Amino acid sequence: MRLPQAGGCQCGGLRYAITVAPGLAYACHCRDCQRLSGSAFGLAVLVPAEAFRLLRGETRPLQRRTDSGRTSTRWVCAACGCWICGGARPGTAAAGTLVAVRAGTLDETGWVRPQVHFFARSAQPWVPLAGDTLRYATQPEDFSWPRVLADLAAMRPA
Repeated sequence: MRLPQAGGCQCGGLRYAITVAPGLAYACHCRDCQRLSGSAFGLAVLVPAEAFRLLRGETRPLQRRTDSGRTSTRWVCAACGCWICGGARPGTAAAGTLVAVRAGTLDETGWVRPQVHFFARSAQPWVPLAGDTLRYATQPEDFSWPRVLADLAAMRPA
């Protein structure tokens, strides 16, 4: 994978770049991601907020209450509504915050391979999940990215 990686929305009005290699790629098989993607799962890569740069265009938030009671914020292109990322508002997130960039919005996607599957219980039966990937039946109750990364590291041979 080459850096920076560029991406954008469906209409081309919004463009962004990520300047560091993602720390994690994941697939989410929850019904929301299935509905939003119009497919079997959503695919995202995690990057530090300071490594996500909005080059042009505007975003607007889409928010919803999750089953756990938290508020989920998705950032979409203000013009076409294409879902770009999740988390804090692009360009305003504090250092150390992570941004979940929708992998399908990247210009080059061949290098993206999920290391973790969330909501595996909702995975479509015709989607094979690689045996060497971490999976959670839902999203862990005590969900945090450091925990997921630690669980992933524990799977790797020493």
